[in-house]
Amino acid sequence: MGLLDKLAQQRLGQQSVNEEDGKKDAPYVDIYSDLKNRIHQEVIDEINKNHLGTDGEENADGIQKTIEEIMDLEATHINRVDKAKISEDLLNDIVGYGPLEVLLKDSNISEIMVNGPNRVYIEKHGKIELSEVVFKDDDHVMNIIDRIVSSVGRHIDESSPMVDARLQDGSRVNAIIPPLSLVGPIITIRKFSKKPISVEQLLDFGSMSQKMIAFLEACVKGKLNIIVSGGTGSGKTTTLNVLSGFIPENERIITIEDAAELQLFQDHLITLESRPSNLEGKGRISIRDLVINALRMRPDRIIVGEVRSTETIDMLQAMNTGHDGSLTTIHANTPRDAMSRIETMVLMSGVDLPLRAIRDQTTSALDLIVQQSRLRDGTRKVVSITEVIGMEGDIVVMQELYKYEMSGQMDSEGKFKGRFRSMGIRPRCVEKIIHNGVMVNDDWFNE
Repeated sequence: MGLLDKLAQQRLGQQSVNEEDGKKDAPYVDIYSDLKNRIHQEVIDEINKNHLGTDGEENADGIQKTIEEIMDLEATHINRVDKAKISEDLLNDIVGYGPLEVLLKDSNISEIMVNGPNRVYIEKHGKIELSEVVFKDDDHVMNIIDRIVSSVGRHIDESSPMVDARLQDGSRVNAIIPPLSLVGPIITIRKFSKKPISVEQLLDFGSMSQKMIAFLEACVKGKLNIIVSGGTGSGKTTTLNVLSGFIPENERIITIEDAAELQLFQDHLITLESRPSNLEGKGRISIRDLVINALRMRPDRIIVGEVRSTETIDMLQAMNTGHDGSLTTIHANTPRDAMSRIETMVLMSGVDLPLRAIRDQTTSALDLIVQQSRLRDGTRKVVSITEVIGMEGDIVVMQELYKYEMSGQMDSEGKFKGRFRSMGIRPRCVEKIIHNGVMVNDDWFNE
């Protein structure tokens, strides 16, 4: 074990003691920080002198060679293991994303949350835990944020202290800094899966039952309008991606997202992405702008990554005017909450319609609500599939077709036990599915 590893263990031990005593962590101390800073500056000087860039594999190879040459001169008293660790840290800081590189390369990590320099959390296998990764100080975190946002032409400072960006691999990044953040610069990264989750994997994960999958496939192919509802991190985008994969190859699909996450493989696919304002506050292209434009592009299907604002009214109108089979997601905890949120977002658009008219339009547009949830054990499940029936007076009428029932017990791996249950109801939307030439098996609805 090298000296750096021993120091890391000591730091974690001290951190545990501090947590028990209720004390705030002391700043991270690296015994080689002076050496690393000196070598870092010498490497930067060499890069500037030789007019080298810090992007691309060719530049990285040259910088790696420069680091090794300087290390051989400056770090003769350090063993091979620690020397390799310092070289890796320097290379990551200069050409990569610093301490985050090791987390970004770990395929088991789905989310990274940097709460200041000494608190870096990760989500791994559905559970959130504190990692061993640390930054030197707030400035170190800020340098990495600047590297991330500058690579996509964005800017962050005290006058504009929030930013959304995307890494080259598609991972979604949000950064917020002081004065808005009182605990230092914050980074949240939702990693982009290079290989989308398949239907078979959803079944293996226990996210839904075989009957539910078969029914949803028929609903997508039968051009039902479906909204996937759930909280943050519940797996809405994953489910939306799986459902979108059921769309036939011969249909023209237009996807609209703030940050492109959907991974579809149909040939006739158009991917659109919104654009934030520039530094002068101009040039913004919203999701609503793209939905309106998509209607002029002769789509067979419109898929919106998430409705969260005024674009909701345009999405509903699209569903009601011949663009059947549209799909989207919404932040809501229950199907009933999803309907209420849709009403609120339609009102936000400024349309002068009575609430009854909004509800009529919503119930006419939507066929199905798929409710997603992240359970306390870290698993993600479709906890309900609900059909939107229509109106009785001023009340929206819905019926639950499938639900997940928890038993209140846990298995040997600490996962909640439960079962997916069909409510024994034949949905009214079956007629629409059959009308669109898709076969339906009544066994899907048997208890």
